[in-house]
Amino acid sequence: MTQFAGADALTALDPVFAQLAVGAGHNLWGLANLTMREKAFVCLTADLCHPHLDLPLAMHVQMALANGVEPEAVRELYRHLAPYVGYPILVSAFQRLTELGLPEAKDTTPVEPEPLTGPLAHLVRDLEGVDPGLAAFTEDQLAQRWTRPHLTTRERAIACLTVDVLYQTLGESLRLHAVLARTNGATDETLRDLIRGLAEFGLPRAWNAANSLFTKGCGSSVGPGTRHAP
Repeated sequence: MTQFAGADALTALDPVFAQLAVGAGHNLWGLANLTMREKAFVCLTADLCHPHLDLPLAMHVQMALANGVEPEAVRELYRHLAPYVGYPILVSAFQRLTELGLPEAKDTTPVEPEPLTGPLAHLVRDLEGVDPGLAAFTEDQLAQRWTRPHLTTRERAIACLTVDVLYQTLGESLRLHAVLARTNGATDETLRDLIRGLAEFGLPRAWNAANSLFTKGCGSSVGPGTRHAP
C-alpha cells in the first residue's frame, strides 16, 4: 500500500519492529470515521509533538502527498500549529520540509486576522479574567489562523486535539477543541477513531484522553459558555 512505502526503511533498521510498526500504521489508516487527509494531518502533527523530524516525518510527508494532500495544506497545518506546539519547533520542521523537496509556498498573502466568534471568543473573554496580557496574545494568535484557507475548521480542530492528546492537555483545552470539531461535522465516532489512531503514538496517552472525553460528564456537553484554555 502506498501509505506504507516507508516500510523498507524500517525493515533495514529492525525487521521485527518494522512488522509491528506497519501493523500499528494499518490501525490508523484503516479507521472509517476520519478522512485520509485527517489521518495524514494526525501523523504530521504527532511528529511535531514528539518531535520526530527525521525518518518518521519523511515517511509521513510522503504518505500525505500520496493520499492527495496538497503541499500548501501541509504548510498550512504547520502554520496553524505554531502556537500550539511552539514556534521554535516549526522553524526546524519547515527546514526539514525544504530538505525533503516540498514545493515552495504558493500562498504569500499577508495574514489578515479575523474577529473571533463562538467558543474561541468565549475563551478569550475567560482568559481576560485570568491574565489580560495572555488573553491579548491568545486572541492575536487565534485570530490569525482559524479562518485561513487550505484547511477546514474541522481539520484544524482535529490537529489541535492531536496536540491535546499527545501533550496530555486533557482539561479545558481538549474540551474546547472537541466542541470546535463537533460543531464542524465531527461525531463522537470521529473523536473515538481519532483517539484509537493516536494509540500508535502512546497507549497511556490514548487511554487518558478516552477517559477525559468519553467518561460520563466529561466533554460531550461542553458548551460555548464553559471556561476553556487554548
